[in-house]
Amino acid sequence: MTEMPKAYDFRGTEERLYHWWEENGWFKPEARPADAEPFVISIPPPNVTGELHMGHAMFVALEDLMIRRARMQGQAALWVPGTDHAGIATQLQVEKMLRAEGTSRLEVGRDEFLRRTWEWKHKYGNHITRQLRRLGASCDWERERFTLDEGLSAAVREAFVRLYRMGLIYQDEYLVNWSPGLQTAVSDLEVEYSEEQGALYTFKYPVAGGGFLPVATTRPETILGDTAVAVHPDDERYAAYVGRMAVVPMLNREIPIIADAYVDMAFGTGALKVTPGHDPNDFEIGRRAGLEVISIMNKDATMSAAAGPYAGLDRFECRRRLWADMEAAGLTIKTEPYTLNVPRSQRGGEIIEPMISKQWFVNTRPMADMALAAVHSGRITIVPDHFVKTWDNWLVNIRPWCISRQLWWGHRIPVWTCETCDHQTVTTTDPTACERCGGATLSQDPDVLDTWFSSALWPFSTLGWPEATADLARFYPTDVMETGYDILFFWVARMVMTAALFTNDIPFHTIYLHGLVRDEHGQKMSKTKGNVTDPLDVIHDFGADALRFTLLTGGTPGNDLNLSLDRVESNRNFANKIWNTARFITRSLERASPETQVEKPVPRFSAADRWILARLNETIATVDRLMDGYLFGEAGRQVYDFLWGDFADWYVEIAKVQLAAGGGAARTTLAVLTTTLDYSLRLLHPFIPFVSEETWQQLRRAALDAGLDLSGIGQGAWPEALIIADWPTPVLMERQNGDESPDYERAGAADFEIVRELIRRVRNARAEQGVEPARAIPAVIAAGEKLAFLESQRPILVALARLDDAQLSISAGAPPPAQALTLALGPVTCYLPLAAMVDLAAERARLEKEAADLDKQIARLTGLLNSPFAEKAPAAVVQKEREKLAQLEASRGEIAERLR
Repeated sequence: MTEMPKAYDFRGTEERLYHWWEENGWFKPEARPADAEPFVISIPPPNVTGELHMGHAMFVALEDLMIRRARMQGQAALWVPGTDHAGIATQLQVEKMLRAEGTSRLEVGRDEFLRRTWEWKHKYGNHITRQLRRLGASCDWERERFTLDEGLSAAVREAFVRLYRMGLIYQDEYLVNWSPGLQTAVSDLEVEYSEEQGALYTFKYPVAGGGFLPVATTRPETILGDTAVAVHPDDERYAAYVGRMAVVPMLNREIPIIADAYVDMAFGTGALKVTPGHDPNDFEIGRRAGLEVISIMNKDATMSAAAGPYAGLDRFECRRRLWADMEAAGLTIKTEPYTLNVPRSQRGGEIIEPMISKQWFVNTRPMADMALAAVHSGRITIVPDHFVKTWDNWLVNIRPWCISRQLWWGHRIPVWTCETCDHQTVTTTDPTACERCGGATLSQDPDVLDTWFSSALWPFSTLGWPEATADLARFYPTDVMETGYDILFFWVARMVMTAALFTNDIPFHTIYLHGLVRDEHGQKMSKTKGNVTDPLDVIHDFGADALRFTLLTGGTPGNDLNLSLDRVESNRNFANKIWNTARFITRSLERASPETQVEKPVPRFSAADRWILARLNETIATVDRLMDGYLFGEAGRQVYDFLWGDFADWYVEIAKVQLAAGGGAARTTLAVLTTTLDYSLRLLHPFIPFVSEETWQQLRRAALDAGLDLSGIGQGAWPEALIIADWPTPVLMERQNGDESPDYERAGAADFEIVRELIRRVRNARAEQGVEPARAIPAVIAAGEKLAFLESQRPILVALARLDDAQLSISAGAPPPAQALTLALGPVTCYLPLAAMVDLAAERARLEKEAADLDKQIARLTGLLNSPFAEKAPAAVVQKEREKLAQLEASRGEIAERLR
């Protein structure tokens, strides 16, 4: 057998292993028997334009963990991959490309623009999926989908037509988020709010017949679109004005003064200008009061004819001129600085304008009620459960969903208007004639659907819906939807709503939400702050496993995670620790003598063997409990602590002693070493797939080459790869010497904790006394009823505590030697003669000098605190000196005890 390389080379391993897994078909559910229970996750489809960021890395780590564990548990694990066509983002990329060529979308026309966009998608669209592979995503890439592929396009049309025929899709004029730069309505998720300094403008709103109402606004230009002034019905200041008319400044248009409970009496002046055409709250007031809706802006955010003398001006230039004119007319009161929450386009960056526009909407109320019932009936669980409140808040207060976008890239709305009779034909296939009059001249609606419309169908459309496919029958409903908490409503709720309506079922039984990945100081990552950490850079420097393990173990469900590269580096060191532990075991297997390599060994477990196997079983049970409860971070930390702490730092060191004994003890030790590492790697595989697989392959080859039989511990034959190995179950420990105790598996394990504690205490004493690491020291152990047991552990005590075997006395009871440290451990007491550890005279002199120095410092501080200083100095300074004195006195006490 070739010896394992000295260091684990993640750069030469990760991509090689990934290709091997994929080539062997192990990412496919068919890798398991046909009757295996399915476990399905639909990937949150990244934008086809996307570049890998930490949000992607987080969801890949979490979802791949769940998929790999399910696969090892024998389930037909299917992770459906795919990408989103990302309407606005992709269109912007292609428009940018056309501008570089000296042309534009409008110049080349719709058909040519779409041809160029598909061309761009085929050239660049797979970039993000290649990056997901670098993270180890074990998706079934043969089932990869795209939201604009033929099957999903058919599903989108089917959904639209069904909703239309149910009366849930309709066209209406409504207030939308309008992006003047993109020239389209955008969803709430595509609007980002930022705190910016602005101004609060207070002015006189003239009242017909004389007088005025003081009114404040942050957007003076919208005064031109006012159709009312509102006050609170309980506001006595303005009660006499309700029912009268106000006059719009500079336009002299009369509008009513109304009462509405929405008005906040404490904000500004308590009187509110109402602009239903440019503010969502005003729009609702307008609906309640039956107010006229006036749109004062064009689609490019210049002022429309309704703005009178300000028509044609940019909205912000209009603001300046109107306020100057009002100032000249004596209508202004004051302008004061004010912090605004400004809505900006996520893509273009310009300020979003609420505008009235004729759009297509979905009445989501009936579906929202079904989604609420799905969670509150227990059919769907949200992890963590405190997000149920957010779920309820969104769905109880849901508004009509604007689904139309003024773009060219996307699913074109399947509505055709007859030029003869104006009838709208809505169908899944392109019509050739009007369904009402038979006219052949039809024009399709130019708009496309909101990207979230197709995404809402993702869990079932990717499996073939509306066709009754084999995949839909076998793999739907899916199991878990894992995604960021920020799109709980925009995507997750809509999937539940559409699934309830179209499949009469839930799309998944669990919603698992992760938080944002922030920088190490808790700041949101952004290019403007310069604190973005590129996952690909981290993978290059530390490996995909180190990044995955950091993301998985660094947080808890639903909470943000602060990413530290120091922690990533530490987890790379964990991978190296695993590798080095495996090197020792594989070398031990290679060097095993022929008498160790006999068939069917009957394990004769030592106390240390039983202890490590009992800890392994405890770890398996704990990890299962935690992972079943979606506490993946704590599960990973438990395996980390077991493998590094219990196994590598303790048992492996003990194993060196047991292997040196040869014979049956060595044979059993090899079996325990191999089994413990094997099972630990299985537990770790979902977290760190690459180093676990590469290490496991080395262990497998070494064990097979050595002819090591592990049947006595319960392991069957070695499978070809760790990715398809069985998830670990508790290790078997056969009864020995007629042991009939019900807790026979833990026999000796509890006693071994005494050995570990004894070794720890001796090591601490050596460190405190400054004993050279290589120096063996004498010890006297009063073992009581543990005499026989501790005598059997003599070689381990000698090796790990660095005790002098010739001067190690173990007896049932022994008087304490003179001048010895006493280590009391319940039924066992250990004495360490000081003379053997240190030069007593030199140590006494050193301690006395240290005590004298401390006495001087204590005297100085005591004098200071008894002087006028204590009364004159600031209290915090005096308290700091008192704390310093207390620390010095504590140190002096420790010195006195050591001298004693």
